[in-house]
Amino acid sequence: MTPQQTENRKGSRTRRAVVSAVLAVTLSAGGATAWALDRFVIPHAQITNVSEYEASQAGTTDTGTTPDSTSAETSASAVVTDTSYTSGDTGVTISTVTTGSGDATVTYYVADVVLDDATTLRSAFAEDTYGENITETTSAIAQDHNAIFAINGDYYGFRDTGIVIRNGVVYRDEGARQGLAFYKDGTVKVYDETTTSADQLLADGVWNTLSFGPSLLDNGEIASGIEDVEVDTNFGNHSIQGEQPRTAVGVIDGNHLVFVVVDGRSPGYSAGVTMTGLAQIMKDLGATTAYNIDGGGSSTMYFNGALVNNPLGEGKERGTSDILYIAQSS
Repeated sequence: MTPQQTENRKGSRTRRAVVSAVLAVTLSAGGATAWALDRFVIPHAQITNVSEYEASQAGTTDTGTTPDSTSAETSASAVVTDTSYTSGDTGVTISTVTTGSGDATVTYYVADVVLDDATTLRSAFAEDTYGENITETTSAIAQDHNAIFAINGDYYGFRDTGIVIRNGVVYRDEGARQGLAFYKDGTVKVYDETTTSADQLLADGVWNTLSFGPSLLDNGEIASGIEDVEVDTNFGNHSIQGEQPRTAVGVIDGNHLVFVVVDGRSPGYSAGVTMTGLAQIMKDLGATTAYNIDGGGSSTMYFNGALVNNPLGEGKERGTSDILYIAQSS
C-alpha cells in the first residue's frame, strides 16, 4: 500500500467517525438538517461482504478478487509496463492528452481497453458493502480487488433511484433515467430505465449497469440537449453543467471500450470540459456510444497501484461508492 493510499484510508475512517458524532448531535435537534444528513451523509449498509453475496447468487461463480483459474498460460503471459497491461486477449493502454494553453489548458487520460470476455470488466463497492453513503477512494477499492485498472463508477450510493445490476446480480430496481447496460456478449447499450426492469435486463444478458448519464453520442454523433440534463433532482446534486472534471465510458466495438477521465478546476493544468466537450473527445476517439458517469472530485483513473490522473490538481482522491475494474492476473 502506498503512503497516499494509507493516508486515504485513515482519512476515510476519520470522516466516518466525525460524521457519526455530528449525526448524534444533529438528530437530537431534529429538523431538515438531520434528515439531510441521514439521507445523504450517514452510511446505511444493506448488504455487507458483497463478494461472498455475489458468489452465492445463481449464475455467479467468480467473485473477481482473483484471476480466473482457467489457465496458467494466461497468467504467465501477463505483461505490465508504465502505461500498458496485456494478459491473454485482454489489454489496457493508457495515454495522456493535453490541449490548449494557459488557463484554457485541458488534460485528460484515455484508457483503451480490449477484453477477452465481457465479464472481465467488473464492478466493486466501497467497503465491499452495498448501501447508501458508503465511500472509499477508487484506489482503495481497486487494491482490495486486485485491480490492475479501475475508474470511479456512478456513485450509486448517493441516490436511491436507478437500476443497479453489478456482476450479474440485481441490487436496485428503481428506474429513473438513461442508463448504460454492459451485456455478457460484449455489447454495451444506452437504455431508458423507466421502460424495463432489472429482472428483464438480467434475462437479456446484462452483466453490469450504470445509472448516471447523459448519453453523449447518438450513433457516433454528439447528442442534442446534453448541456441541459439534470441527473438528479434531489438535495445537492441538480446540474452537471459547465467546465468540470469528467469521467466517461465509450464503445468502439464489441469488447473494445475506451475510458476517459478529464481533470478540471485547476487553471494552468486542466480547466475541465463541458458535456459537449466531453462528447467531442469521445467522438474523436472513435466511440459510437458514450456515456457520462460521476465526475467532479470523484473522477479518478487507477493503473497498476497508482493514480493516473491528478484530481482537482491536488493529487487527492474523493471517496466514491463504486468502481469499474479489471483484475490483475498473477
